[in-house]
Amino acid sequence: MKRRTLLLAALPLPVRAALNFPHDFGAHPAQAIEWWYLTGLLADRDGAAPRYGFQLTFFRLPGPAAADHPSGLAAKGMLLGHVALSDLTAGRHRHAQRLLRTVPGAVQARVGDCELRLRDWTLKRDGDGYRAAFTGPGFSAELELATPDAPLLQGDAGISRKGPEPEQFSRYYSRPQLVTQAALTVDGRRHSLAGRAWLDHEWSDNYLGNATGWDWLGINLHDGRALTLFQLRRADGSRDWAGGSLRTPGQTDRNFAPQEVEMTPLRHWTSPATGGRWPVEWRLKSPAGDLRLVAAFDAQEIDARYDGRPGSGVLYWEGAARLLDAQGRQLGWGYLELTGYAGKPPLV
Repeated sequence: MKRRTLLLAALPLPVRAALNFPHDFGAHPAQAIEWWYLTGLLADRDGAAPRYGFQLTFFRLPGPAAADHPSGLAAKGMLLGHVALSDLTAGRHRHAQRLLRTVPGAVQARVGDCELRLRDWTLKRDGDGYRAAFTGPGFSAELELATPDAPLLQGDAGISRKGPEPEQFSRYYSRPQLVTQAALTVDGRRHSLAGRAWLDHEWSDNYLGNATGWDWLGINLHDGRALTLFQLRRADGSRDWAGGSLRTPGQTDRNFAPQEVEMTPLRHWTSPATGGRWPVEWRLKSPAGDLRLVAAFDAQEIDARYDGRPGSGVLYWEGAARLLDAQGRQLGWGYLELTGYAGKPPLV
């Protein structure tokens, strides 16, 4: 079986062409699954201990109207948005969601470049960076994000395998180490903050295959490197696939084969609200080294199930986490995402 997997992994991918920018910064309506995922850590100044973590995610969904519907106002697509704010000092996590049909000018994902709008939740490419704005329960944020670096193409030139079968892949790139300036208002108090952020953009038709959930992390290291790791899990908890990458300034980006990645849970937290049991501390082995990832605090669960209003119906864990070396020294900060441990994963 292992030999068969390795042979399949060596087969030509359906599309090997590099991604096409700026077009691929934008939406891909012909694909069934697509999301833009922005996370980051904010402090009083860049490089200081973070005070807040944030998440802004846009999911593009098809229909319910047919793509060739003649009316410009037909619901040819939907946008689902999630926002969250983690107060690392207080250990408090707040989140909100929106699910609306696309309406030109108000709810849209632009084709040709990154410009997303879900009413007053926005993400738009601006020069070498991005601008973003969002609100949630008791908070609002305006962000300016800059990077001189080219997109990090995950997998083979942006084609990221998600299983051994040829059809199990996504198109996927990241923008790590985004230098961030933020105006954040929390409970009426305004803060001017700085930090680092991470943007993922991924689209596919169907890549989960036999998997029922995944573990993913994106970490901006203090020395300028950027680490991605992920694994997809079957219903029995065994691993179905894995991958990742390491960007090191001045070097060629390094993508990881499945056999190069080990992600082992060290500690779980059980949510008193939902009963979900989440692995919030990990041992990580990859070409980046033998490392440990620890959640900033445990209660960063997002319960987006039906609450009397239209919603996504999903339950997952998404939160700020710090990366440590084998001696316990802090190497960087980023975000950890866990799905399939309680309820269905997003977009599945």
